[in-house]
Amino acid sequence: MDYITTNNTQVPRLGFGTYKLTGDQCADAVEEAIFVGYRHLDTAEMYKNEEAVATGLRRAGVDRGDLFITTKVWMDNLSPDGLRRSLDGSLERLDTDYVDLWLIHWPNPAYPLQESLATMRQLQQEGKVRSLGVSNFPSNLFRQAASLAPVVCNQVEYHPYLSQRNVLAAAREHGAFVTAYAPIARGNVQDDPVLKEIGAKYDKTPAQVALRWLIQQSDVAAIPKSGRPERIRENFNIFDFALSEEEMNRINSLARGERLIVSMSGLPWDEE
Repeated sequence: MDYITTNNTQVPRLGFGTYKLTGDQCADAVEEAIFVGYRHLDTAEMYKNEEAVATGLRRAGVDRGDLFITTKVWMDNLSPDGLRRSLDGSLERLDTDYVDLWLIHWPNPAYPLQESLATMRQLQQEGKVRSLGVSNFPSNLFRQAASLAPVVCNQVEYHPYLSQRNVLAAAREHGAFVTAYAPIARGNVQDDPVLKEIGAKYDKTPAQVALRWLIQQSDVAAIPKSGRPERIRENFNIFDFALSEEEMNRINSLARGERLIVSMSGLPWDEE
């Protein structure tokens, strides 16, 4: 496993996403992911699967200290009281005393960012959270957040068809990292001729090439999601090869401003 070091913490570059996984399917997938070797798990209160994630982790039997757990507070819960209730609920459902990374899921202009981050900082100082971050923040709003609190992550849609160069630059300016969700463009990479050609050289699938491209960048993590054991294993099997600079540049050139996620905040995305 490769790691990003931030805030005196090592973050596994490859994590396991759980969006839209619920119930037994989620618990089974988490257990399989841990068995395969994932140690970074991503969830959110909005996913309504934190209890299932905890079930999978208990079945897997890995020490809590060996795991990196990320969860997110929903955009309607960014008041001081809402943040405290949200975090306490997540900790109870996840059956843990702390989370490694706690994110604002979406920005919400209805709540003053400074006030929300101040409360999150208090909860961090109480030991309930190791690191703070945000998700779906445009680059300028991320810069504002980073000026207000020690945020270490911006989790955004990021894949070969969306460069996110402005978001990446803003994160790096502040010593933070970017976590890529939808890292294989919801499966759209599978038919890409460039990724197929590169993959044939290494006996890898286009999805594996796309994931390798992401985690080979500085300050980037990726959280692919799947409920299928064979795909969970395939997505993890990306540490036995490395892309050349020329191959990285070829994949960079695939960016075409393709966004799959509609903004829920009303704030404009960065132009690509």
